Amino acid sequence: MLALLAAGVALAVAAGAQDGPAPGNRFVCTALPPEAARAGCPLPAMPMQGGALSPEEELRAAVLQLRETVVQQKETLGSQREAIRELTAKLARCEGLAGGKVPGRAASGKDTMGDLPRDPGHVVEQLSRSLQTLKDRLESLEHQLRANVSSAVLPGDFREVLQRRLGELERQLLRKVAELEDEKSLLHNETSAHRQKTESALNALLQRVTELERGNSAFKSPDAFKVSLPLRTNYLYGKIKKTLPELYAFTICLWLRSSASPGIGTPFSYAVPGQANEIVLIEWGNNPIELLINDKVAQLPLFVSDGKWHHICVTWTTRDGMWEAFQDGEKLGTGENLAPWHPIKPGGVLILGQEQDTVGGRFDATQAFVGELSQFNIWDRVLRAQEIINIANCSTNMPGNIIPWVDNNVDVFGGASKWPVETCEERLLDL
Repeated sequence: MLALLAAGVALAVAAGAQDGPAPGNRFVCTALPPEAARAGCPLPAMPMQGGALSPEEELRAAVLQLRETVVQQKETLGSQREAIRELTAKLARCEGLAGGKVPGRAASGKDTMGDLPRDPGHVVEQLSRSLQTLKDRLESLEHQLRANVSSAVLPGDFREVLQRRLGELERQLLRKVAELEDEKSLLHNETSAHRQKTESALNALLQRVTELERGNSAFKSPDAFKVSLPLRTNYLYGKIKKTLPELYAFTICLWLRSSASPGIGTPFSYAVPGQANEIVLIEWGNNPIELLINDKVAQLPLFVSDGKWHHICVTWTTRDGMWEAFQDGEKLGTGENLAPWHPIKPGGVLILGQEQDTVGGRFDATQAFVGELSQFNIWDRVLRAQEIINIANCSTNMPGNIIPWVDNNVDVFGGASKWPVETCEERLLDL
């Protein structure tokens, strides 16, 4: 097609060598056949560089060649557009002469237009189609070049290198994520443990502050109080918060004051699962005061129902079941074979003022203690006689190493109450 256009241009230039049409001259216009306009322009071969080049260099060279091809096609299209414009001008001049005879031409001479169509509109239409065809092919070429560059397939070796690198990066990322998850889990566990320790310390501190506040606000010292049980009921009682460990010997001492009749009732009782009478001190009806251990009974020669303060101590050891009874520092009775070789069971409930038929409950009003109790202490050994005398004479303050008499270790229920008291001072008043 370009060759035909060039031939036409040459003819037109030869015909119009003068600035204007001289008399006697004429233009020879040759129409382009339709198949020439529709014929495709072959794409120039794209030389590829050989040699031992890297995949990146080969891609770069291919892109540069494609860019050069696009520039060449654009230049070719520009020259074709110039030729078309010149042909269009010449065609207009031909159309101007198509209507009449050219001067100096014989009527019988050969028509140099040959088989060209005489309709100027048809000629213009053919040229327009040729121009549009060139534009379409140029756009198609540009799209093809862009598609080739964007979808170029990387060489096999280069693609494998990229895949290996991506796989390695992915594995490193997964390892880093796993390490972060482990660190997060460890940090959470450490934080939870630290929080629990902090909460435990705070709770202990708050409990201690509460105990100090209660002790300081109610009494002069934590042990300067008494428990008052004024009525014989089955719902007034005190409870020791601490419990006993397994014991092979003990000493229990307390101050009490009662004028109840008949019998003062039960100053204290200790019950464990399976044995409600593990340790009981009771005076019931007209019976003497009795010490029960594992439901075995020893009668004690004690007399404390005169409405005055009395100091009572009982000792016991599992060896041969030996026991002793003291009143106001004086030993009034002793014996043996009271539940011998039976260790006191741990984990029971200590109740002041009531006898337990089950662990911690089922009290009997006829066995309830009526009066006041103070300085209830338990040791895990048999105290010497002189130690008991010193405690009874108020010359020694020796709290129990198992159960001490302190305010925060005693709760009262059912109308029982705690009052401040100095037991030794009140005892002096009773003398």
